[in-house]
Amino acid sequence: EIMRKLVALALSCAMVFSMTACGSKDNGSKDNSSKNDSGKTTFTVGFDAEYPPYGYMDDSGEYTGFDLELAQAVCDIEGWELVKTPIDWDSKDLELNNGNIDCIWNGFTMNGREDDYTWSDPYVNNEQVMIVAKDSGIKKLADLKDKYVGVQAGSAALGLLKEGGDQEDLAKTFADLQEYADYNTAFAELQAGTVDAVAMDIGVAKYQIESRDDGYEILDEKLNSEQYAIGFKKGNTELRDKVNADIILFFAILPNAITKPSGNENRRVRKNIFNVSTIPSDILDIIISNGIFAANNIIPVCKVIISSRLS
Repeated sequence: EIMRKLVALALSCAMVFSMTACGSKDNGSKDNSSKNDSGKTTFTVGFDAEYPPYGYMDDSGEYTGFDLELAQAVCDIEGWELVKTPIDWDSKDLELNNGNIDCIWNGFTMNGREDDYTWSDPYVNNEQVMIVAKDSGIKKLADLKDKYVGVQAGSAALGLLKEGGDQEDLAKTFADLQEYADYNTAFAELQAGTVDAVAMDIGVAKYQIESRDDGYEILDEKLNSEQYAIGFKKGNTELRDKVNADIILFFAILPNAITKPSGNENRRVRKNIFNVSTIPSDILDIIISNGIFAANNIIPVCKVIISSRLS
């Protein structure tokens, strides 16, 4: 809910800025566009529905998550209809190349895949990490020797650990590297004791830990550092450029819409821009000091990378 409010706040300002600074825009065109029955342009996003906090089904049965809310903001700016399409992550390339989706947008690592897609600018700094039980005795990567490790099929973590990956030598010390369809299943196997550790993105790891009990931890040693971006079909620069520009606008506007109060009171959003009074201070501390959005009060999800074009 907090995430949706943050997106709505920044979006309202971004739309005002877009109308005043950029003039009118063609809201009805995009490369390889399709339209719904009412003639409205659709934007179909392929995502992993088992990948919180970036994409998942909430308690009301609706698909949500940071990336989906950001995609909705882009659609609101462009006047498109967002079509949220859950996909088998291992089949993402087939879905994209067959035209079933317009892009892959769900915690999608661009590192090592730079030539495989037409990419947006990176918008998240991410790390691949290992989660273990606190009482497992595993404190560093070397302790994973002869242990069973779980990972999602088709994931960046698997790419690191499989043959030819940057952490191939580490994986060779494991008793076995077991692949799962999604990280919820992998974490359930960790809870059951079937595997000793799970390799995954740090944002997802923090979400999994906070969503459960306090019996799990992330190893201090990281597998790597990487970046998230939106993957479009190779050559689809027209759609990429539209979405890229909207995201840059969206994130450029948000810091200017927030004021810093005195003392410990909640920071206030400028009322001449937003028709709201306050946002929780801990959320705004994350946004203002680090350029980071949060899916809830604990988990930093999105470190915004705004290029020098905004200076």
